[in-house]
Parts: sequence; structure tokens; C-alpha cells
Amino acid sequence: MRDAKTALVTGANKGIGFEVARELARLGRRVFLGARDAKGGQAAARKLGRDGDIVFLEIDVSDPGSINRAAEELARQTDRLDVLVNNAGILLDEDKGALTVTPEIFETTLRTNTLGPWLVAQAFAPLLKKSSEPRIVNVSSGGGQLEDGADGWAPAYCVSKTALNGVTVQLAAALPKCAVNSVCPGWVRTEMGGENATRSVAEGAATIVWLATDAPHNLTGKFVKDRKVIPW
Repeated sequence: MRDAKTALVTGANKGIGFEVARELARLGRRVFLGARDAKGGQAAARKLGRDGDIVFLEIDVSDPGSINRAAEELARQTDRLDVLVNNAGILLDEDKGALTVTPEIFETTLRTNTLGPWLVAQAFAPLLKKSSEPRIVNVSSGGGQLEDGADGWAPAYCVSKTALNGVTVQLAAALPKCAVNSVCPGWVRTEMGGENATRSVAEGAATIVWLATDAPHNLTGKFVKDRKVIPW
């Protein structure tokens, strides 16, 4: 497995990230399962171990020091990174409006959902550049689309995803040999999405896994849902 393609999935101890890690391992990738909760991350890695080569990597994407330590640790375990899936994210303002959301919630949300993936990409870029076909998948949301306007739901979360889409196009320009895309997984039955969501975790993970593996490598700097490019 040491010659297998390698992938890092952040926020992979549960939900969509967990399923993405599972599917990538089943496809023969060596998967680094990133999570800020060491106990939960180690348990998730053990649970997925039967599906392939899974290695827990402690990383808190809201903490630059943690990101840099994770990059150093990954460099000790592999000579390259083929796929980075920026999946870790938070939703703190589901019941807030744009006129009532607090600065603390807004800043915390942006730190994790927008700045975090940017800093992770910066830290792991040296390892990605050693891959013959590197890929970055930023897990965004239809809530971040500007095309049809906002509906007032979770404004800080939605703005953080709009900004993440901006990060995607900037990274695509900065890394021309890397396929860098945002993806909308849809409304998924996870802890964040809730039990009434319309998609299973496997359905939410499907296009992420496709972008991480089989999507055309010249597909870059785009926003994708169900394997199709959608408006920003």
C-alpha cells in the first residue's frame, strides 16, 4: 500500500468525511483520516481499517499551529499527497439572521470553513506538488451560491462557503498542475444536515469521491454538484 495514491480528508471522524475516507480506502487509496478530536479520530480510523489503509492524523483546521504540525507529521509518513479533501466545517448560526448573527459566530465560522481550508492547502502544497496528478476538493454548499440569492438561512455559514468558493478559484490559479474544485454534496443526513435531509451520506460523498479520483484532471476552478458544473 505504500505505493498507493494518498489522500487526506479533514473532518473525517464522522458524517460525509467519514464516508469519503471509507470510499477512498475501498478504492485502494492510502487515507489519512484528519480530525481535531484525537479519541474520535482514532476510533474512526480503527473502524475503517477493514476497508483499507487508514491512518489517523490529528488536525484542527481552525488552528494554524495544528495545521503545520499535521503537515510535518504527514511528511514523515509519505513522500507525497495526491488528494486533499477539505471537508471539515462547522454550522453555528442555523437559527440566526443576518442582522442578529454575532461577530464571534461569524469570525469563528470563517476561521474554520474558509481560512482553514486555505491554510491547509498552503501547508500541504509541497507534498501535493510531488504528486503526478494532485487534486484538492473543497466541500462547499449550495448555500454559498450567489446565482439565485440567499434565503436568509444560516448567513454566516453561507457566506463562509461563498468565500470558500473564492478560495477555490484562487488556489486553482496558484496551482495550475492541480485540479482544484468546490463541491456541493447536497442536503445530507448527517449531524449537521439533520434527519430530514434528502440525501444519504453515501449520496453526499459520491461526487466528492469522483472529484478525488476519476474526474477529468483538466476540470479545475469550478463548482460541482452531481458531477456537473453549477453556477457560483
